[in-house]
Amino acid sequence: MTDSTPTVVLVHGAFADASSFARVVPELLADGLKVLVPAVPNRSLTGDAAYIASVVRAVRGPVVLVGHSYGGAVITVAGVEDNVKALVFLAGYALEEGESLGELQGRFPDSDLAAALVYTPFPVEGSDEPGTDVTVEIDKFPAIFAADVEPDLARVLAVSQRPLAGAAFAEAAPVAAWKTKPSWGLVSSSDHTINPDVERFGYERAGMTTTEVDSSHLVMLAHPKKVADLIREAVRSVSA
Repeated sequence: MTDSTPTVVLVHGAFADASSFARVVPELLADGLKVLVPAVPNRSLTGDAAYIASVVRAVRGPVVLVGHSYGGAVITVAGVEDNVKALVFLAGYALEEGESLGELQGRFPDSDLAAALVYTPFPVEGSDEPGTDVTVEIDKFPAIFAADVEPDLARVLAVSQRPLAGAAFAEAAPVAAWKTKPSWGLVSSSDHTINPDVERFGYERAGMTTTEVDSSHLVMLAHPKKVADLIREAVRSVSA
């Protein structure tokens, strides 16, 4: 491996954490690739993107930036960093510049997720007004988020969710990195968390190389080899 070999930075989404890539990471490490899986704060789109951008800037050499779900919105913004050479969206939001998650989702019928969200106040330092954390009802999480993941694991994931602050849904993306970076998109065609048409629309609008996998939202745990293959395709394009 040389300094020209890209580092793969894996960005998780809402209601999940870095462990959602636990089955993809060994595949990439076995290829001899450098991999980072940072914890995303899940507090605000621009704040989360700024944090991931700081992780990317600390990497020597090129980066392939991969985002799952809400992580797709994060890499849409953070991906403008100079050393990001390719983007990979996994069942993710590919926002247009000036567009929010809520606006993109609002173009299409709601998924099953919409009726299963839980809103919980949390204290905001320096403010008298609380923020709002968004999670998924624990008993509905396996079917909506992880239908083709082993039931025992899905139950663990359901009680260990990383919330997303509600403010992130309304925040507009200040930039759209896919306009200047080669991009790949994976549609989870049996997704009950994000309407698959939301994924398709964003990818087609961006002119991405797109693949479809018959999977739940957590495609990285359900079909890790297919996810790794798509990332490898992006890596090869950067390394060529």
